[in-house]
Amino acid sequence: MKLIIREISDPSEVTERFVTTFRQLVPQLSKRAKAPTAEEITEIVRSPATILFVAQEDKIIGSLTLVLFRIPTGLRARIEDVVVDESARGTGIGRALNVAAMKRAAAEGAQSIDLTSSPTRQAANELYLSLGFKQRDTNVYRAEL
Repeated sequence: MKLIIREISDPSEVTERFVTTFRQLVPQLSKRAKAPTAEEITEIVRSPATILFVAQEDKIIGSLTLVLFRIPTGLRARIEDVVVDESARGTGIGRALNVAAMKRAAAEGAQSIDLTSSPTRQAANELYLSLGFKQRDTNVYRAEL
């Protein structure tokens, strides 16, 4: 089977099968997060600030969301919610998704791209370092709303 990395840009692509796939992938990313509904995925696809990438062979086996937003100091890019199905980890899918997002961010004019990863995700952290990401000396803050 051939691996295909593609951007989802047409809301009509958000089929029930697509939604079912996210119901399977999201718990592998976060035990606390609930899988997005068809409406929420459609909102991601329609938003000019987010680009949804999927990796598929005969079915979708991974996804990544690229967030692009302009602030006074320039165009910012973030990679969010990278998840590869447990059955396909270690096969280069995470790398392919990240490379596709990095190329798209550069093409849009971003000078850098940020992401965060839990220290417990050792393989993911090693992947990010191998792709040229550097750990930043910064504080990350979160307020629960």
